[in-house]
Amino acid sequence: MRCEICGKKVIGKPVRTKIENSIMLTCNDCSKFGKVQREPPKPQRGPGRAPAGRRRSFRSQEPTHEVIENYQAVIREAREKNGWSREDLGEKIYEKVSVINRLESGKMVPDLKLARKLEKTLKVTLLEKTEQAQMDDQSAAHMRRATIGDIARIKKG
Repeated sequence: MRCEICGKKVIGKPVRTKIENSIMLTCNDCSKFGKVQREPPKPQRGPGRAPAGRRRSFRSQEPTHEVIENYQAVIREAREKNGWSREDLGEKIYEKVSVINRLESGKMVPDLKLARKLEKTLKVTLLEKTEQAQMDDQSAAHMRRATIGDIARIKKG
């Protein structure tokens, strides 16, 4: 973890600091630039609240994988190569035969979860990374995130 002010590596637990109405995770040195915040209390589980592990997250991210174009042929060929009927494949992945029929006829595109089940069971590749995900991987490998300290140096210089 790096300090959001100076960018130095934080040893141990970062300090939650309120600086100009923003809560930031900082190192001990940079915590003097704002007011140190104590950890918020853990919410009590009361009536009508979902257990901690079952709350929905509302992250809106671009999908990182797409189903390949000829997925239906790949599924059918892999199933036949294993000597399985559509019923056999349905039992192995806990799906109805009608789902397998619709997949192999191209009337249904598998969602991410179903595609991963099929990949694992049939030992095939049905998902490919989207162009955006590939570009994100490349840029993440070459850059680290900018900190407020970096921006301050840019404006100053």
